[in-house]
Amino acid sequence: MSRKGNCLDNSPMENFFGILKQEIYYGKTFRSFNELKNCIEKYIKYYNEDRIKAKLGYLSPVDYRKLNAA
Repeated sequence: MSRKGNCLDNSPMENFFGILKQEIYYGKTFRSFNELKNCIEKYIKYYNEDRIKAKLGYLSPVDYRKLNAA
């Protein structure tokens, strides 16, 4: 995703990981790597399928893509 000399390529992923850390990581203790992995996988599913975004007209990314794919 990143091109040499173009740091803006990383900003969408940096934004996502910042939100992920705020919402599921900071302040929590995980008993195992698998527990953390499962939590991240559930969050990614939630983020893409259920979490609405103002930038997308208050739709989830999946719903926005479906609406605009036609």
